[in-house]
Amino acid sequence: MEHGPAIFAAAVFLLFGAALLAWTGARALRGAPVAEGVRPVVAVPVALLSGGVSLVLGVWCLGRL
Repeated sequence: MEHGPAIFAAAVFLLFGAALLAWTGARALRGAPVAEGVRPVVAVPVALLSGGVSLVLGVWCLGRL
């Protein structure tokens, strides 16, 4: 019964993390701004860190099953 919410949370974290990393990478490679009004030196590492943390949380949720 408790596996449903854990699988859902893991899927959300994994999808969000993968999408954020892909989007950040695509924007950084094109030289486009990652976040409006924020310097790329700050925005890219913060976005990459957030995506990585999201992936780690997704894996952790799956590991708790």
